[in-house]
Parts: sequence; structure tokens; C-alpha cells
Amino acid sequence: MRCPHCHYKNTKVLDSRPIEEGRSIRRRRECESCDFRFTTFERIEEVPLIVVKKEGTREEYSRDKLMRGLIRACEKRPVALEQLENIAVEIEKELRNRGTSEVKSDEIGEMVMDRLANVDEVAYVRFASVYRQFKDISVFLDELKDLIRHDNNDKNE
Repeated sequence: MRCPHCHYKNTKVLDSRPIEEGRSIRRRRECESCDFRFTTFERIEEVPLIVVKKEGTREEYSRDKLMRGLIRACEKRPVALEQLENIAVEIEKELRNRGTSEVKSDEIGEMVMDRLANVDEVAYVRFASVYRQFKDISVFLDELKDLIRHDNNDKNE
């Protein structure tokens, strides 16, 4: 593995551990020349999953893009990065287990919202406001009422 800092060819592995339920390996490496430390991931190459956007265009599914959306929704909230990674892994696993090569972006958005509602309500509302493109305050209030109703139902069960 080439060092991303000085481009030296030799690095050593400091730590190696399975992640994502054993489907990937995370390695912490150190450059033998400049001692720069970095992280690499080894994953099984999957068949590409295509996301069909609202306007009908298609693009390859990206877990990184999903993670960026989750991180933005949870900015300055007490949500651990590991929780967000678990959400991304769960969603991707569910999508791949369907056995289809295409999935609508709406379905991914709903899956994210279902999981965020159980993790952090503020993050849920942030994500929903972007995903559902609230056009006015009444739509926003309706979403909050649904969230409160869902929360009350969970407490009564």
C-alpha cells in the first residue's frame, strides 16, 4: 500500500479488525518512511446497485454519499459515528438482499428516516426537511405531529 502522504511504497499494518458484521476489514497503517498513519478498508466487491432518482436519472449507489447525508443530519447532535455507520450498513444490506439491481431514491430516503427517528428526533427532522423538501411551515408541523404521535405510541407499548 502506497503512503498517501509521501507516496513511499512500504507501509506496515498496526491494527486489523473485522467490521460491518465481518464483511469488511479495517486496517490502521503506518508509512515506513514518514510515519504517516492512515486507515484502509478491504471489502468484497459487490454487483453495482443503481439508484433511480426522482427525475428518472440513474447513478451508482454510494454508501459514502449516504454517510455524508447522515453526518450532516446529525451535526452537533449526540449521535456516535458508529451508529451512523450501522444505519448505512443495515440499509445497504437490506437493499442488496432484495436481489434487484435498481432501487428508487425514495425508498432509501424512507429507510433512512425510519432509522433516524429511533436514533435522534432532531436529526430526523433535519433529514426530513431536506428529503421531503418542505414547502411551507404547515408541512413541517405535520411532520412534527407524526413524529410526536409515533413517539407516544412507542411509549404506550
